[in-house]
Amino acid sequence: MSALAPAAHPPANVFEMSAVFRMACRQLETVAAAIDLDPNITQRLMVPKRSQVMAVPVRMDSGKTRVFIGFRVQHSLTSGASKGGLRYAPEVDLGEVAALAMWMSWKCGIMNLPYGGAKGGIACDPAALSLGEKERMTRRFTEEVLNIIGPRVDVMAPDMGTDEQTMAWIYDTYSMKVGYACPEIVTGKPVELGGCVGRREATGRGVVYCVRAAMEELDLRPGDATAVVQGYGNVGSVTADELHKLGVKVVAIGDRYGAVRHDRGIDIQALNKYVAAPGNERRTVVGFPEAEALDPADLLSEPCDILVPAALERVITSENAGRLRCRILAEGANGPTTPEADAVLAGSDVFVIPDILCNAGGVTVSYFEWVQDLQQFFWSEDQVNAKLRDLMLGAFRRVREVARRRNLSNRLAALSLGVQKVATEKAQRGLFP
Repeated sequence: MSALAPAAHPPANVFEMSAVFRMACRQLETVAAAIDLDPNITQRLMVPKRSQVMAVPVRMDSGKTRVFIGFRVQHSLTSGASKGGLRYAPEVDLGEVAALAMWMSWKCGIMNLPYGGAKGGIACDPAALSLGEKERMTRRFTEEVLNIIGPRVDVMAPDMGTDEQTMAWIYDTYSMKVGYACPEIVTGKPVELGGCVGRREATGRGVVYCVRAAMEELDLRPGDATAVVQGYGNVGSVTADELHKLGVKVVAIGDRYGAVRHDRGIDIQALNKYVAAPGNERRTVVGFPEAEALDPADLLSEPCDILVPAALERVITSENAGRLRCRILAEGANGPTTPEADAVLAGSDVFVIPDILCNAGGVTVSYFEWVQDLQQFFWSEDQVNAKLRDLMLGAFRRVREVARRRNLSNRLAALSLGVQKVATEKAQRGLFP
């Protein structure tokens, strides 16, 4: 075969080269069959509405120019502006971003938010970039996506490798282009620039609201419970802190560099000080003196009541799902459990809180921030947390009611609620022209 000849069976679309995207499509196909979804609507939901891949040239501190590859995918605009994070990660690609955008559509559907799903990314290692390089990269990326973003079109938020400062740069770049301050163009920005109090902690708090509801259903008392957290970024660290405040013993924590454990529970406040210490440049839990080292390969199989994967996609697979020794699997990350692993867990007594429900606190408080910016009327943190708790617990109850009534897994029940909302709106709006 010629080197230029096409593959015998090329993917149906450019996204399907990604295992993560194929996983998201398998989930959609499964739920479409379960709820008898119109095949024409299913076909429309299977492919993102709009995608953009761009070169992001950056002048590095050395004076040389380096070109990064950026992505922005809008899965749906049917329910309102598309909404989703922007991640900076070395392995990010178009398929991963498309899958995350699709999951965000279901997440917004399950929470009854007036958004469609979106996601963005730049393939880079943010830890290897200076502050100035990250700023120049962010501003150039914003310039490249100006034609497809807007407060009523597409609203970005922080994700892996990005933070409040990243959002402040996007806010400023967009505002300079339109000629006026437009804080509603992003969420997750600093409070001083129109951000929402409690937004940074929202995803982790939402995870714990769901965990607490599951514990009540299973008759587990916080003071008697143990937890393991994989990932110690924003979501994992806040989740661990909130669980610790409840009285749960967090016995093991891992990040990209390693893991630590302590049978009597890790002192989370001491760990946070260690991670934030000036000498800890990688911001890692590795080397924490008040805990012993743990092989990261053993982290997910540590015995516990609550396991929180809060890092990357597809970490729980058919190979390790049978080794989980938890009672509750609370998915703080997006897509941490493969469909093959779900099949294994279906035969166990593990109570799964699926990602599109469990980690929906972030987009929910992003919605609160967007509403406040549009109205220029701001809420207290107590108001934010109380409303978040109400919406998270309401969604949890709806998922459990559907799961019981239709004899579905929690994941399939959650997906059915999210997918059905978007599908109904598409059917009612019709197909143009």
